[in-house]
Amino acid sequence: MSAVAWTAVGSLAAWLWLLLGQGFFWRTDLRLPPRREPDGWPSVCVVVPARDEAAVLPESLPSLLAQDYPGRAEIFLVDDGSSDGTGELARELARTHGGLPLTVDSPGEPPAGWTGKLWAVRHGIGLARARGPEYLLLTDADIAHAPDSLRTLVAAARTGGFDLVSQMARLRVESVWERLVVPAFVYFFAQLYPFRWIAVKDSRTAAAAGGCVLLRADAAERARIPDAIRHAVIDDVALARAVKGSGGHIWLGLAERVDSVRPYPRLHDLWRMVSRSAYAQLRHNPLLLLGTVLGLAVVYLVPPVALFTGLFSGHTGIAAAGGLAWLLMTATYLPMLRYYRQPVWLAASLPVTAFLYLLMTVDSAVQHYRGRGAAWKGRTYARPDTALDER
Repeated sequence: MSAVAWTAVGSLAAWLWLLLGQGFFWRTDLRLPPRREPDGWPSVCVVVPARDEAAVLPESLPSLLAQDYPGRAEIFLVDDGSSDGTGELARELARTHGGLPLTVDSPGEPPAGWTGKLWAVRHGIGLARARGPEYLLLTDADIAHAPDSLRTLVAAARTGGFDLVSQMARLRVESVWERLVVPAFVYFFAQLYPFRWIAVKDSRTAAAAGGCVLLRADAAERARIPDAIRHAVIDDVALARAVKGSGGHIWLGLAERVDSVRPYPRLHDLWRMVSRSAYAQLRHNPLLLLGTVLGLAVVYLVPPVALFTGLFSGHTGIAAAGGLAWLLMTATYLPMLRYYRQPVWLAASLPVTAFLYLLMTVDSAVQHYRGRGAAWKGRTYARPDTALDER
């Protein structure tokens, strides 16, 4: 057999394994687990780190203020040095809409070794602990919640005995680039962190979605959140690992009624979102980068190349292996496209999207070695190894 044939067969074997052996990552039916309303509703404090979020707050903050929660709940919005009037807008929205009590405060500039977001989260948790809550809801300023979101999260956590319950908010999919890139972002995330494995206590797989994390306050203290993860680039995954590593029981699934309102209209916006943390995901390791690039090429790029090479050269075996691998790839992507209410024909474009992600990952490494550091919302860090992720 030629090298092309072996590569095509290897790609097909990889897809057979991904289909059956990677926690059924491609299924999108994992939503909030079975739950029942508790006899008594625990107190909850909602912590919202926000930096220059005036554009999205009018869509997101009223949804938190309007939470239909039977217990005591309070919101702490931490204005992380905004220059667009985020804090004052939040106060005005609270005066206009009413609802849950809102406190707006600012932590000042983060010290060395902290990101602005995690420093803001630390400040918010400190304010919240003065109220003695049983749970903390950590949510981003661009996340809109259905009126019963907090209620269902708490009920799920209490019923299942979870220390952390997280929902991956449904990201916005309206522009051409959002349609091409966003569903694949969640698809790749689930492939790296199969949701079904996350809920298994003895498994090493741990992840959360930072836009919506309900966390028991005592579990946060036991795991030293957020101090233990102050240097983490991908803070939501690091948070979940810390909680699970300290004996906590965690759960992650797709959201039904928790949505991100942040737009990504241009490829540049999505590129920046992915590239700022992609190389950190690989622990800034050149060998892992090389393996990832080769893996993406074999798994996602080889199938269409093998199919057309085989058809044009008359090698039916190569064409069959490539075509079947592409078919499996397409089939596993369809559930995510349905979840995002996108046309099914987009599934065949996954190799193109994977190639974009390959380029984003390489660009993330290039930026790291150029020493430009991580930059987000006007704040620049010296090196991405020491200072990390911002919203």
